[in-house]
Amino acid sequence: MNAHVAFVNLPAAGHVNPTLPLVAELLRRGHRVSYAVGRALAPEVAGTGAQVVELPTEMVKPGRDTALDGKHIRMVLDFFCEDVRTSYPLLRKHFRDDPPDVVCADMMAPHGRMLAEELDVPAVVLQPSLASNEHFSLREAVPGAGQRFPREVVEEMSQRIDEVAAELGVRPVLPLQAPPGEANLVFVPREFQPAGDTFDGRYHFLGPMLGDRDQQPWQPRRADAPLLYIALGTAFNDRPDFYRTCLSAFADSPWQVAMSIGEQVQASELGAIPDNVEVRASFPQPAVLRHASVFVSHTGMNSTMEALHAGVPLVAVPQMPEQAVNAARVDELGLGRRLDPATVTAEQLRTAVDEVAADTGIRANLERMRQTLRSCGGAAAGADVVEAQLG
Repeated sequence: MNAHVAFVNLPAAGHVNPTLPLVAELLRRGHRVSYAVGRALAPEVAGTGAQVVELPTEMVKPGRDTALDGKHIRMVLDFFCEDVRTSYPLLRKHFRDDPPDVVCADMMAPHGRMLAEELDVPAVVLQPSLASNEHFSLREAVPGAGQRFPREVVEEMSQRIDEVAAELGVRPVLPLQAPPGEANLVFVPREFQPAGDTFDGRYHFLGPMLGDRDQQPWQPRRADAPLLYIALGTAFNDRPDFYRTCLSAFADSPWQVAMSIGEQVQASELGAIPDNVEVRASFPQPAVLRHASVFVSHTGMNSTMEALHAGVPLVAVPQMPEQAVNAARVDELGLGRRLDPATVTAEQLRTAVDEVAADTGIRANLERMRQTLRSCGGAAAGADVVEAQLG
C-alpha cells in the first residue's frame, strides 16, 4: 500500500542528514513523503524528491564566546517553546488538508508527536543520537548534568511546554527525553549504545545511513602521505584557537592534513597555513574519511558514525557535553582516544594522533565495529519499521 509519510525535524545537519537515506528508500518504495523543516536544510531535503513543508525554525549557532551554562539552557528552552508556538499552527493547517498516514518526528521536534496525536496517526520517533530508557539517560550522562539540568530548569521546561500546548489545544510533549514512541529509529548500532541490551523491541538500531553522501568525489593532494582529517562539525565550530593549535601540532609532521573550519571562521584568522595542510570551510566528509588514517573530531554522532563506518580511529575533542558522552563511549570501546578540549595542547594532539594511528588494538576494534555497522539494516530496515506502522 502506498502511503503518505510526514517527517518533522529541526533544520540541523546532525538531525536531518541521517534521515535522508530513509526518505529516499520510502520514495523508492512508492510512498509519498512530506518533510517539514526550516529553510536552512530545505534544499537537502528537496534533493531527495520529498515535498518540503517549510517551517520558520532557525537554529542559532553558538559563537566562540558562548558558555554552555544555565543561561544557555534557558536560551535553548526559549527556542523550543517559540518553535512549537510558531511551527505547530503551520503543521496543523498543512496536514489537516493533506493528512499523513504516519508521522516520523525527531526526538527534539515535539510538535511532530503532537501532530501525530491530534491527527490520530502512528508516530515514529527519530533518534540521531544515543537513546534513553530507565537504564541509561543521555541527559543524566552528560558531564555536569546536575548543573546543566537542575531540577528547577527541567520543571520550568515542563511547565512552559504545558502552557504552549494548552494555547494550541494539544497534549504537551517534551523535547529531548520524552517517553519513547511505539517505534523508535536509532541511527547508531546497538553495540555503541550504552546499556544497549536493555532496550526493548520498540527500539530499532539502524546504524548510520550515508546515502548519496557516500558517493561524493574527493581525492587527497598526495598519495604517498597519510591523511589526517580535522573537523568540529556544523554547530560548535567557531574555534579559531583550536585550529591554530592544530596547525602548530602538524606543521612539521609527515601528515597531510585536511581541516574543515566551518563558515564562521576565516582562514585568514589562522595565520600562515603550512604546505601540508588544506583548509576549507567544509569537505565532503564521507569521501575524506575513505582516505583518512585518523580523524580529529568533536565526536558529534553523525561524525562518529561516519568515522566508524569507514574504520577510521578518532581523536575526540568534544565541544559540548553531549559530544563528550560520545567521546567517552569511543574511548571505552577502544575506538580512539579522548582529549580534554579545555586543556589540549599541540603536543598532546600530535602524540594522540601518532599513537592512535599505530595502535593495532584500536584497528582491530574498529574493524569489528565497522562490520557491525554495515550489518545493522540501515534505510531498508528503517523503511520496514515505518511500513509496519501502517497496519
